[in-house]
Amino acid sequence: MTYKRRIYRWFLRLLAAAVLLLLLLQSNFVLRRIFPIAYRDLITQYAAEYGLDPLLVAAVVQVESKYRPDAVSAKGAIGLMQIMPETGEWIAGQLKLDGFTPSDLSDPATNIRLGTWYLADLNREFDGDPAVVLAAYNGGRGRVREWLASEQWGGGYHEIDNIPFAETREFVRRVYRMYGIYGRLYG
Repeated sequence: MTYKRRIYRWFLRLLAAAVLLLLLLQSNFVLRRIFPIAYRDLITQYAAEYGLDPLLVAAVVQVESKYRPDAVSAKGAIGLMQIMPETGEWIAGQLKLDGFTPSDLSDPATNIRLGTWYLADLNREFDGDPAVVLAAYNGGRGRVREWLASEQWGGGYHEIDNIPFAETREFVRRVYRMYGIYGRLYG
């Protein structure tokens, strides 16, 4: 077999493998294995209870912790939805949960319940604008109120580049991206 013929066969095999890979990646079956939703029952339950899209909640969980209930950030946020202990205590007070301690944030059910309630609370405060809600979830509601009042940021997805904090900007982008993926696969 000639050298050119070997290269041609190698190229055809590579092309066939690439086509097969593309077909597999178009398959929801394969993509759902790459982008699973863990704790789906809890996410669905609390999203329904608080009037949120469960795929948005799942996107927040994926971006915040990659579904690791024992995740702790460098700033001290805990659990699946990366809730700060002080915020968790405040939410528990709003929900009238007796005996709450910050260690409860490592429990998936508690963390998703509190995080979903908090998203819903932000959703009410910021008139359901998902970009603003996500920015407040990450950067703090007080900061977001300041950004909007001072017109540093006008709110909305189309102005994400104007969010003053790079970390918050990237968080909002990543959640939107994951939300789009989940919407395609599970919506």
